[in-house]
Amino acid sequence: MAYHVLDEAQRCLECKNPSCMKGCPISTPIPTVIKLLKENKLDEAGKLLFENNPLTTICSLVCNHEKQCEGNCVLGKKGSPVHFSAIESYISSAYAPKMTEGPEKSNGHRIAIVGSGPAGLTIAIILARYGYQVTIFEGRDKIGGVLRYGIPEFRLPKTVIDDLQYRHLELKGIKIRPNIRIGDAISVDDLFRDGYKAIFLGTGAWKPRALHIKGETLGHVHFAINYLNNPNVYKLGENVAIIGAGNAAMDVARTAVRNGARNVTCFSVENKVAASDYEFRYATLEGVGFRYNLKPVEIVDEGVIFREIVEYEDGRREEAPGSDRLYPCDSVIIAISQKPRNSLASKTEGLEATKNGLMVIDEFGHTGREGIFAAGDVVHGARTVVEAVSHSKMVAESMHRYVQSLESE
Repeated sequence: MAYHVLDEAQRCLECKNPSCMKGCPISTPIPTVIKLLKENKLDEAGKLLFENNPLTTICSLVCNHEKQCEGNCVLGKKGSPVHFSAIESYISSAYAPKMTEGPEKSNGHRIAIVGSGPAGLTIAIILARYGYQVTIFEGRDKIGGVLRYGIPEFRLPKTVIDDLQYRHLELKGIKIRPNIRIGDAISVDDLFRDGYKAIFLGTGAWKPRALHIKGETLGHVHFAINYLNNPNVYKLGENVAIIGAGNAAMDVARTAVRNGARNVTCFSVENKVAASDYEFRYATLEGVGFRYNLKPVEIVDEGVIFREIVEYEDGRREEAPGSDRLYPCDSVIIAISQKPRNSLASKTEGLEATKNGLMVIDEFGHTGREGIFAAGDVVHGARTVVEAVSHSKMVAESMHRYVQSLESE
């Protein structure tokens, strides 16, 4: 592994205007990190990665590198790009065990983080670096949000999340209250009453998007986000139809294969998949089938009825009359994204949400109520982990400035 990574590092051209860095949503200082590695300064490289991205070990595994850093590498134009994902994974994994320092000196201010997905974790870690007393309120029994309950083990081992919890949360004095949903027994007003100076809302997007077609409530129909949460409790049978062809659909398909399904097919209403090329190729390699230009019109006990979509040379796409056909299957999994549940916004004075349940904020992450901030999927809908981290870094600084402004009043 190390020899391979060092070979990759040697291939880096150390461009003066690195397009790889521009392609990274979080502007990871890729050339500097690689240069430090080549100079045998592993710890310095690791420290730089974690300072820029608290979730670097996770992003190195789940980022869409082919469209971001690696997809913008100049070497990739005529050959193979520098595989920074492997370099980042190696450096961050090697450096992480050395991160054993305790919490920063307290600045006397409390911060509440509601939700422990990528956004909540990022903001908690950054604000803890400033000395805030941070408490994370998590509705489930373990932290991680979509990282733990929405990404399969074969792509993101749970041990990586557990290590992050130990090194970045527990060692830094961040407190965790699991199995508690703000808005039920405890309200936002209760948090302010107990001295929290600012509150961050990162409750994610856990409400599946439905097809709204006949048969969607039948017993053999499931939603992707629910299936990925705990796939072992589902009895799918041998033949599984997945409606959708994005990255979540690839996760569902590959998980179903690993859990015994023999024939797994993804159906797309478009003429191509929406998933990344890497994920599509892995799914294909593992035996997942794909059908295109098919629109689901009804789900029945025997399977799904699809209608063909006809494409014309001028770009028009129309449903083909009389083309309805039953595609037999034992189970159906709907994987067409998800949206926020919006319960907290409806229960909290001053918070506003769009008709799709997305929290309304300004450019700095402020909600309509003073002292409350939001970021991540609850604001933008289901996005990538690194996009959540990028936006959350900005919101964390905004929260810090807000609390500091209270001291000057």
